[in-house]
Amino acid sequence: MKYLVVFLCYFISLYAYGQDWNGSFDEALSNAKRSNKPIVLIFSGSDWCGPCISLDKRIWQSKEFQNYAREHYILYKADFPRKKSNALEESKIRENKTLAEKFNPKGYFPLVVILNKNQNVLGTTGFKKGSPANYIAHLNSLIK
Repeated sequence: MKYLVVFLCYFISLYAYGQDWNGSFDEALSNAKRSNKPIVLIFSGSDWCGPCISLDKRIWQSKEFQNYAREHYILYKADFPRKKSNALEESKIRENKTLAEKFNPKGYFPLVVILNKNQNVLGTTGFKKGSPANYIAHLNSLIK
């Protein structure tokens, strides 16, 4: 049993590392300042928004995007799940709400906001059909 718990912790840590999602916006901001990379701030309704779920499966979870993002972006997902079983911690709910008030006041989902290290908006986008390579090119066009 002890080995099973160790194995599961190891597996979960590998999965979390593979995603490269920052645990808080403050962490993302600190990493952006240190690395001089743009922040890709994603507003998502992970358990109710069809386009959000599709974007997650097709783009964010793709190896192509993950590999590229690891070198070029700082990622933070402000999630707004509705199901009780997917509820976030109260501190995370407050953090995401504050971010939404500042960067997504109209409440669009999905909304992808590209920020520089000083929290200036470089561009915004949302769901787009296409490959991970096309989405990466689209994000990069917003940064320049």
